[in-house]
Amino acid sequence: MSGAAFIAVDWGTTNRRAYRVEHGRATAAVRDSLGVLSVSGDAFPAKIEALRAELGPLPMLLAGMVGSNRGWVDARYVPAPASAADLAAGLVSPCENVFIVPGVCRDLADRPDVMRGEEVQFLGAVAEGLAPPDALLCQPGTHAKWAIMHDGKLADFTTAMTGEMFALLKDHSLIGSEMQGEGKADAEFRRGVEDSTRADLLSSLFAVRAGSVLGRRAAGTAAAYVSGLLIGTDCRARLKSGQTVYLLAEGRLARLYAIAIAMADATCIPVDSETAFIAGITRIWDALS
Repeated sequence: MSGAAFIAVDWGTTNRRAYRVEHGRATAAVRDSLGVLSVSGDAFPAKIEALRAELGPLPMLLAGMVGSNRGWVDARYVPAPASAADLAAGLVSPCENVFIVPGVCRDLADRPDVMRGEEVQFLGAVAEGLAPPDALLCQPGTHAKWAIMHDGKLADFTTAMTGEMFALLKDHSLIGSEMQGEGKADAEFRRGVEDSTRADLLSSLFAVRAGSVLGRRAAGTAAAYVSGLLIGTDCRARLKSGQTVYLLAEGRLARLYAIAIAMADATCIPVDSETAFIAGITRIWDALS
């Protein structure tokens, strides 16, 4: 189907991005908060037709959590190493002219792992020349993904529950009342990143409480510090001194990870995630026979 126009949808848990793609470029877009958790199983066909009403009567290629067991149809996983052609071979079609991209798994006893949606962006970043064929890529978030690319394929990856751990600590832990607001890219964040070098995360987290009780921690600084501890721990577990990481993020999260990566004596190169998604989903579309 190389060259044919289609609608590409990055359909996540809480958000959705849809694009009309023509000749490898997005010519129109719809962005909203209609994630899969807000759509019942039998309502997906109607949502598909509503997108077509806005973007055109075209075939559709969907990626992300829409293909999970919490989405429309479980599209399963293909094993790493995986290419765009491997993903195209594993597409699932829930109805005519609609296809769902499978996720990628690491099905090994020592550390099983799965991803769904990020694989399109990682493969697209390499395909578009935003990252080299052999590279380390990172997409931070609720579940931060670190991908090792080899010869342009997604060879291996690791998921870290960095963002989810921050949310759990803030909402359900003893130190949560200290963690007002979001982590900022300030001196307290840097201090948290530095303290992550102790490799004693659990003790450092309790010290947030102890520091407050003893009057050693200023009010309003805990969120940034804890963010630094978690992101610093995440980055130091993945990086070697002098390494380069290609970062698919934007805004505050991009700034936080860029600081932590630099403090780990590594180099951070930003990658536009939307451009990477369009490139990756186009490669999968072109691989359809």
